[in-house]
Amino acid sequence: MKKICMYLAFIVLLCSHDMYLKFDSYFLKPNTSVSVKLFNGTFQKSENVIDRDRMTDVSLVGNGVRTHVGEAQWREKDSVTILDFKTGEAGTWVAGLSTAPRVIDMSAEDFNGYLEHDGVVDMLACRRENDALGLDASEQYSKYVKAIFQVGDKTSDDWQTVLGYPLEFIPLSNPYSLNTGDELQVKLLSKGKPLVNQLVYANYVASKDGHSHTEPHSHDGGEIHTHQQDHDSIDETGHSHGEGAAPHQHTSGDQLRTDENGIITVKLAADGIWYLRTINLVHSEAPGLTHESNWSTLTFEVVHGHDESEHSHLDHEDDGIPSYVFWLGSFVVVFGLFFMFNRKKN
Repeated sequence: MKKICMYLAFIVLLCSHDMYLKFDSYFLKPNTSVSVKLFNGTFQKSENVIDRDRMTDVSLVGNGVRTHVGEAQWREKDSVTILDFKTGEAGTWVAGLSTAPRVIDMSAEDFNGYLEHDGVVDMLACRRENDALGLDASEQYSKYVKAIFQVGDKTSDDWQTVLGYPLEFIPLSNPYSLNTGDELQVKLLSKGKPLVNQLVYANYVASKDGHSHTEPHSHDGGEIHTHQQDHDSIDETGHSHGEGAAPHQHTSGDQLRTDENGIITVKLAADGIWYLRTINLVHSEAPGLTHESNWSTLTFEVVHGHDESEHSHLDHEDDGIPSYVFWLGSFVVVFGLFFMFNRKKN
């Protein structure tokens, strides 16, 4: 029985708890039935579905209109929660989702392990500096996720819509007006105000045969690894983080800090689906709590832009020979053949 319990604890420990809204492709056709997947786990694997009663807001924003989505449009497949909807007219659209708060109690060891594995390094450093590594924790957490996607060829200003979530990424330019190699500035808002000096992880899943511009790090498939137990799964299964967790960190991607205006600059180094994640964890003085956290993610896709002049087939300039030379040569050949034919005939 002890071995079985240890095995179950190990399996649960490998679960993670980031949440993403994820399309197979972020380039969609207008007025078409599509689906977006809600992943609760890593960016590449969802560990469990999300109950509808946990969703406090589900919004689609396009063509200047924010539409609230009902429960009937959701379905489940395996461990993924799927939203089916129909796109509207061409433009840059936003999908957003927020969850209701939940509370989880953790031992000091479990809490420290979660901070390390999920890259919440500021709180971990604070506990070390204040000799608090031995204190248990009771954390209230909520999650806020967004995806920006492009419908048709025409862009719009909907990408900059503020949904009003307690923690929210807001791009300062349209991701679909940028290309691989460009930089994207993103502002992080906490309760409507810029969040300063917040750690943000930026990563991507590379497109097949995608183009890159001096990639700053290896992505190994693009996944941000957070091998730690899912907060939602903890509540539902009753498992703890497990004892004896290896004290190593499984976060990858660019580690960025928001500046005095709450802004980060993301170098879009390669074609692919990009995703930003952050956990804002603070102390709480609310009765029965020691900490409160808000989680936020943002996803969008980037492609390589080609200069049409580089790929024009109107002018054949192989080896520097202008196209009119080919036309002139063809005319001379045809005229020569015509002259020879008529001379022999006479």
